[in-house]
Amino acid sequence: MTALFTPDATSFLKTTDDRDFPLSRVFCVGRNYAAHAREMGKDPDRDPPFYFTKWAETVRNSAPEDNLEIPYPPATEIFHHEAELVVAIGTAGFRISREAALDHVYGYAVGLDMTRRDLQLEAREKGRPWDTGKNVSDSCPTGRLQMVTDAGHIRSGRIHLTVNGETRQDADIDELIWSVPEIIADLSQYYALRPGDLIYTGTPAGVGPVDSGDEITCTIAGLPDLKVSVGAPFGQE
Repeated sequence: MTALFTPDATSFLKTTDDRDFPLSRVFCVGRNYAAHAREMGKDPDRDPPFYFTKWAETVRNSAPEDNLEIPYPPATEIFHHEAELVVAIGTAGFRISREAALDHVYGYAVGLDMTRRDLQLEAREKGRPWDTGKNVSDSCPTGRLQMVTDAGHIRSGRIHLTVNGETRQDADIDELIWSVPEIIADLSQYYALRPGDLIYTGTPAGVGPVDSGDEITCTIAGLPDLKVSVGAPFGQE
């Protein structure tokens, strides 16, 4: 069979040993740190885990330069950073138990869920989907993928983000409301997870705006750092 056209590229992440990890789907967990839930005007004690999805094409691989640039997106005046622990699924599973959940993890990475916050909040107020605020081209810059077989699982450790050297977000992975095993077990009740799926596990408090020319550095203890520059507005590169 002959394809009608050739896709631009296959989305993938580079591992720490420079191999390609092909991407399938992107799942994001909403409001999974209590302080962030409160800064967004919600009560973390009442909210069960919930999810939204993004195209795999939104993921920008930081390798090989390990210092990438993303454009400032169109149709927004408030473009926010959200630092997140990213979980890469390596083994398929459906209705996974919490006890077996980590057996399905291939590795971890540092990621960003960049958000057109004004569009997200407008949609939220109107009870509409968040797609225009969240599912944005180039909005998931992600660092190199570190394999579990090399460094084990990430259960705790500092998650820290700076903009132009100034600390914006500073927390610990163990502050997640829903842990990685709990997220995998819950999400797999709705979807059969498969190799190549990424789960962005939520962001701590301190989200805020960035502008063209800003430099973002995002770190999680034990993982390769992620450095991102915000470029000119989309269409003006």
